[in-house]
Amino acid sequence: MNIVDEPTFRNRQFIFGDRLHAGQLLAEKLRPYALAGNAYLLALPAGGVPVGFAVAEELNIPLDVVVVRKIQIPWNTEAGFGAIAWDGRVLLNEQLVAELGLDADLVERCIAQTREIVKERARRFRGAGPFPDLNSKSAIVVDDGLASGFTMLAAVESIRAQRPKKIVVAVPTGSPRAIDLLAPTVDELVCLNIRGGPIFAVADAYQRWYDLSDDEALEFLRRSWSKGRSG
Repeated sequence: MNIVDEPTFRNRQFIFGDRLHAGQLLAEKLRPYALAGNAYLLALPAGGVPVGFAVAEELNIPLDVVVVRKIQIPWNTEAGFGAIAWDGRVLLNEQLVAELGLDADLVERCIAQTREIVKERARRFRGAGPFPDLNSKSAIVVDDGLASGFTMLAAVESIRAQRPKKIVVAVPTGSPRAIDLLAPTVDELVCLNIRGGPIFAVADAYQRWYDLSDDEALEFLRRSWSKGRSG
């Protein structure tokens, strides 16, 4: 079984004080990768960056970002019907597209708009620098939680193209549906708080929750990189 959780956290809400606290707890499950000496952290901005920052602080391993964005449903921007990664990779939830009755032209317009946003955010977070060399490394992909899992799945597929030795997804909280989607695609999935129920919200795992800005995420990255953890 490649799923690692914290049994005492199952189906509980408000487990973590904030994203930094969640990252500190997550680091304990990831310590074996740090001890192996070949781990690289890749956080999804913005919310995944403070989680990744805390893990990097605890384990002293390099931190970078992988820019991915959900393709928003036009009339419900909190939800998405797919995701686009920094390398242009598009992942669609074909079943949801059919259920929503989205026609091909609308889907293409949404993809084009999202692709431009991803390009701009990638420039902002990574500049013109090359993507980290993941060859022979364990790539640990971090976010603040998994709701549908599609955004993380797009990140995983883009990272796989970089040929890492191993891919690990590590998150503080996630829905069973997202866990089931992702687990078959990675070597290990670490999720401290697997939480079922009719409605899942990442925010419900945190006592202090707000939407992190890109500027705040960039500050966390600069703090980590100033300590030589950019790889």
